[in-house]
Amino acid sequence: MLRQAQHLTLISYPYLKIMTDFRNIAIIAHVDHGKTTLIDAMLQQSGTFRANQNVETRVMDSNDLEKERGITILAKCTSIVWKDHKINVIDTPGHADFGGEVERVLSMADSTLLLVDSAEGVMPQTKFVLSKALALGLKPIVIINKIDRSDARPDEVLNEIFDLFVSLNANEAQLDFPVLYAVGRDGWCVTDMEKDERKDLSPLFDLILKHVEPPKFDVDGPFKMLATLLDRSPYFGRMLTGRIYSGRAKNLMSFKAINLKGEVVESGRLTKLHVFRGVDKIAVEEAEAGDIVSIAGLEKASVSDTLCDTSITEPIKSTPIDPPTMAITIGVNDSPLAGTEGSKVTSRMIRDRLFAENETNVAIKVKEAEAKDAFEVGGRGELQLGVLIENMRREGFELSVSRPRVLFKRGEGNEILEPIEEVVVDVDDNFSGVVVEKLSSRKGEMIDMRPSTGGKTRIIFYVPSRGLIGYQSEFLTDTKGSGVLNRIFHNYVPYKGEIGFKKNGALIATDPGEAVAFALWNLQDRGTMFIKPQQKVYSGMVVGENSKQGDLEVNVLKGKQLSNVRASGTDEAIRLTPPRELTLEDMITYVGDDELVEVTPKSLRLRKKFLDSNDRKRLGRSKEAKFDFVQE
Repeated sequence: MLRQAQHLTLISYPYLKIMTDFRNIAIIAHVDHGKTTLIDAMLQQSGTFRANQNVETRVMDSNDLEKERGITILAKCTSIVWKDHKINVIDTPGHADFGGEVERVLSMADSTLLLVDSAEGVMPQTKFVLSKALALGLKPIVIINKIDRSDARPDEVLNEIFDLFVSLNANEAQLDFPVLYAVGRDGWCVTDMEKDERKDLSPLFDLILKHVEPPKFDVDGPFKMLATLLDRSPYFGRMLTGRIYSGRAKNLMSFKAINLKGEVVESGRLTKLHVFRGVDKIAVEEAEAGDIVSIAGLEKASVSDTLCDTSITEPIKSTPIDPPTMAITIGVNDSPLAGTEGSKVTSRMIRDRLFAENETNVAIKVKEAEAKDAFEVGGRGELQLGVLIENMRREGFELSVSRPRVLFKRGEGNEILEPIEEVVVDVDDNFSGVVVEKLSSRKGEMIDMRPSTGGKTRIIFYVPSRGLIGYQSEFLTDTKGSGVLNRIFHNYVPYKGEIGFKKNGALIATDPGEAVAFALWNLQDRGTMFIKPQQKVYSGMVVGENSKQGDLEVNVLKGKQLSNVRASGTDEAIRLTPPRELTLEDMITYVGDDELVEVTPKSLRLRKKFLDSNDRKRLGRSKEAKFDFVQE
């Protein structure tokens, strides 16, 4: 998605003092460990907001989907001032699917705040983001958060963190990390839980100034900056955010953009220069090396390009991004109801939108299908791809989306390699057996199993990515909603062979029209319904899940046969079981290889690729194993 400006309030202070003492830190953690909430407290206590200012919670989550889902999707910058020192803070996503965002923004940081939940401890995304930070030579500050939880175990969690540092080959300076204990929601942290007063975050601010070294760059050299984030402002057009590596950026200066190969992308003039102050972008005349800035003036430059003086020829090295492990096919909506609910329905519109996304989101890869009627979109996981589709849906697009498929690689000797994910499962003790059985049947390999707090068991698996497609809903059913499953890309290994999924068939509508309550009532014994009475259906649309394997064609339009004979007590009351409601991510992982998800601004529907039953029978007889490979 082309990012909208984080906050449209752009303030120009001609008298603003240019601060030269910087600290640049990124906050990294697993999802829901409290990064954005801690930033709220840091902004409040550093005097960023007025005493009487009404500020919403999770102020950094400015995207609509972020507010609705309670997760950070886009990395964002802010800054605070503490004791005449400017601290640039970068809020990063916590979900593994958005790991590409974290990899990019760490290049702007001089240190990181590693947040770990005092009860959950080290989780997969903690390991992923920490490995990237240590590889860049950053020295983290560890914050054990939520120590007020009834099941908190800070001492055990600290040991887990130290073991994680050792396993990731941290050097001696990185292993000597300072530790704080905090409750980010209440806005306090301490060094010693027994002796220190729990009042505010001043120990954190002071530790940042003491532990994090100020950036050391050549202020008098030629201007050079690495573009890390890309925004779109309604006032200034494309805005590139990154850290200045040398020299000074000045309004109206001439500069150019070069890519990783050293080729000139374009040249231009710096038309607008912003720095971050609190949650606002502030227009300034000049900024110097070490600061994080956002500049306008170029229309072709993108993420990972070096913005520099016209005399520079060598680009700044950028961290390579891990390739996508999963792909979907997005095409035009060609169902009988196409064009009735959306305003953007042509393949040209879809193409422009996807390639615009590809430009700003380096974790997503887009290529046009050979037939030019669909697009292959690769990403890190179902959530990332689901967020992209949901954003397009809200923008008025109508789409058809295929089932996700795993991207393979070729190894030495033309060997097929497939992605493996590290899966960490926390379940009640009585559910551990069914989880081990299900994941083992999906070619999973159990690595560790140990008791956790609160009568739970933590189990770690290595599972093929294709074995996890569609497993989340089954996992929640098996654990009665009490289980927690987290996953992260681990490695590529030789192909493990076919996985025998036992998937029930679909209930397929035979005729177009509106569903009738009497017909749905008669079909309840056949399986689980996905639709309600009076809902529009068409031939080939999936209206439910069969209770047995194999597809079943049903008539959901058949009403009750009426007659002129009246008889007391012969009519049964129609009592319908509520239909199973599937979210977009549920549908994407639920559909079979011969099915599609129809996405419109108002509706989500499941359908067969071939709506005619004769076409399905003819084309369903021959099935060959197909491998899609990562683009090298």
